[in-house]
Amino acid sequence: MKKLLTLALTLISFYSFSQTKIGNVELPNEIVIKDYQMQLHGSGTRVKLWMDMYAMGLYLTEDMNQAEQIINSDESMGIRLEIISRLISSEKMEKATREGFENATKGNTKSIKTEIEDFISVFKTGVDKKDIFEFVYIPNDGTMVYKNGDLKTSIAGLPFKQALFGIWLCNKPADKNLKKNLLK
Repeated sequence: MKKLLTLALTLISFYSFSQTKIGNVELPNEIVIKDYQMQLHGSGTRVKLWMDMYAMGLYLTEDMNQAEQIINSDESMGIRLEIISRLISSEKMEKATREGFENATKGNTKSIKTEIEDFISVFKTGVDKKDIFEFVYIPNDGTMVYKNGDLKTSIAGLPFKQALFGIWLCNKPADKNLKKNLLK
């Protein structure tokens, strides 16, 4: 019973009642993980071939507007990604993620290869419309990867977090307009 109560309180604190609407998706304006309160900094959609693929929000504990500053920061932060297209599959998500890591690291993924494989394993369990993924970085804890509210894996290290956030914020991001909207 105590575990159920703890889980319920965690979920309530994770999802705030105040939200921002992006297309048909409502993103919480605030998330709280392990007592770290993160505010929605920017949000937008990933567009490919004129179609929205997913909605995304960037959550920060401190106000930062420069992509490099966010990527390199050793502060708590998170990304919430909600799938809004039935065209996204496990295979497509894996391929796009691998490409994103290559772009974010300028092809230098060797030092985080194991971490990338651990991260991608979450997508191999299936990706469906309305799935919600959260990638939350906490210093000294690493990057926690959630799927639909369930913690799937935790990946240690600032270098992995830098590469992950770089997928959307590096000089060759997954979507330039999305990057611009995340940095607002």
